[in-house]
Amino acid sequence: MTTKTHSNLVVFGVPLLLILTVILITKSQMFATNTSALSIGITLDLLFTIPIVYFILIKKKNIPKTTVVPFFILGMVIASYIIPQEHQSTLNWAKNWIFPFVELSVGLFVFYKFRQTIKRYKANAKQELDFFSALKETCSEIAPGKIAIFLTMELAVLYYGFISWKKRILAENEFTYHKNSGTISLLAALIVIIGVETYVLHILLLKWSAIAAWIASILSVYSSIQIFGFLKSITKRPVTIEGDILHLRYGILSETTINISSIASIEMTNKEIEFDTKTIKLSPLGELESHNMLITLKQENIFSGLYGMKKTYKTIAFFIDDKEKFTSLIKEKLKS
Repeated sequence: MTTKTHSNLVVFGVPLLLILTVILITKSQMFATNTSALSIGITLDLLFTIPIVYFILIKKKNIPKTTVVPFFILGMVIASYIIPQEHQSTLNWAKNWIFPFVELSVGLFVFYKFRQTIKRYKANAKQELDFFSALKETCSEIAPGKIAIFLTMELAVLYYGFISWKKRILAENEFTYHKNSGTISLLAALIVIIGVETYVLHILLLKWSAIAAWIASILSVYSSIQIFGFLKSITKRPVTIEGDILHLRYGILSETTINISSIASIEMTNKEIEFDTKTIKLSPLGELESHNMLITLKQENIFSGLYGMKKTYKTIAFFIDDKEKFTSLIKEKLKS
């Protein structure tokens, strides 16, 4: 762990140190007396030299090569602030002729990676194509850790909220969990409440600051879009049994994969449960949503929550619309 931390410190620390150095140069007397020549050199360093140094540092590491692009964009932004306006001809050239190609290349690369991921899913006839799983795999190949998780969630919200409208036809091994639980109504009501509160808050804040009013409104609209995407994803990502694997999903909010052979017990119950570090609920809504199923495992398993949050558990409570069929299928798998 210490070696990895030290390695990451070098990878990101060296480029950031170089950026700090060129910023300090623009504050020096040397820059004041040679502004024209140094402006060109500093611009080229920020846009090309530093990203190239970063690329060399990550070349043999398990860090997506596409992370060079943020350094290029960061250099462009910094140059816009530290280089005098009258000496930004090189910067303007890069903005007009280089940056559009960078944008296009990144877009094509993301599309290519996503297509490759989908092909891998389709190549396995036993594996159902799940957009969110494919998206996670794609984003992990083009962005590092937390950035990949954030990118996955934002793209998934847009996809499920505004692109995916086709009704999901369930297979025999798929189970819904939203029709009888009241989740959809709860989230829809929350969107309406946010809409009303946004209007009232906007009017009140306008009396104090128009900027604050619009910032609050934009954040509220963004929250509503997020909730709408979460809501739609619940109807698109059913609980699935694939061979000896159980995929418990709650839209894009939470999920866990269970090897059926590791199940110690399964029961249909809506009794109150005392939740702790080893007993959790699949739904992040907690007590706002009921449960009717309880699975206990022989050993601890990993649960993935919102934005990649991880925790371990041995017992998990959740809701299934057709609980009898679900329980029967799981027990048949356990017997065999």
